[in-house]
Amino acid sequence: MADLQELLGRRVTVRHRLVDGSATDVVGRVVAVDPTGLVVQRRDGSEASVAADRVVALKVVPDRPARSRRALDVDVDELVRTTSRGWPAPESVPLGEWELRAAGAFTGRANSVAVVGDPGRPDAEALAAVLDFYTSRGLEPQAQVVVDSAWERRFLAAGWTARTDYRGGAVVQVADLHDAPQPDAQATVTARASDAWLSRYGRVDDVEAARQVLEGPRTVGFVEVADDGVPAAAVGRVVVTGEWAGVAAVETLPEHRRRGLADAVVRTSLAWAHERGATRVYLQTMPDNRAALALYAPYGFVTHHRYRYLMP
Repeated sequence: MADLQELLGRRVTVRHRLVDGSATDVVGRVVAVDPTGLVVQRRDGSEASVAADRVVALKVVPDRPARSRRALDVDVDELVRTTSRGWPAPESVPLGEWELRAAGAFTGRANSVAVVGDPGRPDAEALAAVLDFYTSRGLEPQAQVVVDSAWERRFLAAGWTARTDYRGGAVVQVADLHDAPQPDAQATVTARASDAWLSRYGRVDDVEAARQVLEGPRTVGFVEVADDGVPAAAVGRVVVTGEWAGVAAVETLPEHRRRGLADAVVRTSLAWAHERGATRVYLQTMPDNRAALALYAPYGFVTHHRYRYLMP
């Protein structure tokens, strides 16, 4: 375990002892190290912390070749968990395989229960736990469910109804990222959202809550493109978790539209993600946002699934 810093960014396999004395392996990229151990990020973006005194064996392994499985073939539950890691609520509590998320009302994604997998208890108990979680925090209870899924039908049967406002839901699109486009020469990418960036993203009411979500991932970039001397005339956010990248919050000031700035944001985001090892990319947008869908289509984005929010 000497020279831990040399492992940062390398792909490794680590055998380590568990509390019960058994051993297990974790394979992924080292994303953090300190004298006490290291953090390994798996290909799906999940992370494992390994204490130095529990390591049995550690080996650097070659980067895996681009996988043959297309982004479109990835399981819905896996993709939902991946997108949640890319937009992380500061408070995340497991309910079986569900994830209860709270972020001071900043966006539906960060303030809803992600309903995939098994909650580990009967339906009535699971729904009661969801209600208790959100009402105890002064938040509106809501569930993010995949459209046409068994859980959507079960929630509706229990009396939950669909939201009809701007938080009604979204279409999730994916693309493979084998090759990256050229980034725009006028674009900048920073690790934190500037005040100008935040002012362009129209959903920021609570700046602190927004920053906790937006800047929460380990590998995240905030893209800005200036135009005619106006800083951040167009903005976007890109995140990398494991082999996945997520592109979001692409906005252009109205008076600067139809100049290719949004495309510059997307190109720069994809190039940045590819440089950091992403081989697949997702985005979420409103299903009736034709301008956004047309913007992303040339990069190979196709619809993977849709989700919507239900309320009791």
